[in-house]
Amino acid sequence: MTGSAAPLAALAAIDPAPFFVLSLLPYLAFLWWASKVRAFPRLALRGFQLTLLFVAVTIVAAVVAQLRFGQQLADVDPLHGGAEAFLTLSNALVMLGFLAARPKS
Repeated sequence: MTGSAAPLAALAAIDPAPFFVLSLLPYLAFLWWASKVRAFPRLALRGFQLTLLFVAVTIVAAVVAQLRFGQQLADVDPLHGGAEAFLTLSNALVMLGFLAARPKS
């Protein structure tokens, strides 16, 4: 292995699972903060909260794709599309919440 490829190989060997779990902590802190800010649009907050449901559904769908079909989630279109629908819904709620809260001109 060349000198420039060694750091990439070391980086690729790191298990990303602990980073995923750790990434939930600042997101949960953001949700807590947003729930305390009176000016934060409630519908947008619901959309951000729904993102957690998207994460949970995606994890379950990935496990089903692996166990039932022996494939990654991205390769099982019905499961992948179903999981992504939750992300679309959460994004729509965030957008609609901020649109409704914007100052009228």
